[in-house]
Amino acid sequence: MPPAIEEHSVLCGRVVNIVKRRFDKPIRIPAVIIGGSHVECVATDRKRPVKCGWRFDVASVGYPGVVRCGRIACEPYDLGNGWNGFDFQAALARPVKVINDAAMQAPGGYDAETMLFLGLRMALGSALIVDGAITAMELKQLYCADGLAYEEYFGALERKRLGNQGWRRKVEEVAEGFRKALLPDDIVLGGGNAVHLKRLPPQTRRGDDTHAFLGDFRLRERHDAEADGAGA
Repeated sequence: MPPAIEEHSVLCGRVVNIVKRRFDKPIRIPAVIIGGSHVECVATDRKRPVKCGWRFDVASVGYPGVVRCGRIACEPYDLGNGWNGFDFQAALARPVKVINDAAMQAPGGYDAETMLFLGLRMALGSALIVDGAITAMELKQLYCADGLAYEEYFGALERKRLGNQGWRRKVEEVAEGFRKALLPDDIVLGGGNAVHLKRLPPQTRRGDDTHAFLGDFRLRERHDAEADGAGA
């Protein structure tokens, strides 16, 4: 049975409140995606912004940068400083799972043996899934044309400089380049700037932002299954 999901938008990103049953006891899991444009919290059953005041048992945080062993390893490209070393668990007084935001979103849209997820946001998020095993990637750090890294080459600032039409051509070039290099069966384009793609590049499909929350739920299910198997 799928979880009961109430979707929200929060902290420049989005959050859902997932009610998951374990041992017939509901576990509430807010899943937060950190973005970089504005602060907002809106519940689907209300017309006006509300405060996030619901109770929860554990939390998940999708972070737009490098995460190692469940902790933020460096400051993000497109946000202010202060994230590296921040203790979410102490701040929330609950167990918190921190994961790269692209790695959180990718499993929600996974349906091929090898899938590349590209998050078109202020910079570039990326994750690769091979036979169900997922790894966050930092493809944005690679250098491409004109001495620019991918994060500068077709991020949000470059889109504003080039205009949507020129930026779309770059996205198509980059998607095709990654296809030739990484040989994915499927490429999913997500992130806030994906809405500016009126026509998707060949052999790609659009990802839904809500996939991040479905992806987190799938990752937790897999972790629980592995834990149950190890304890059997």
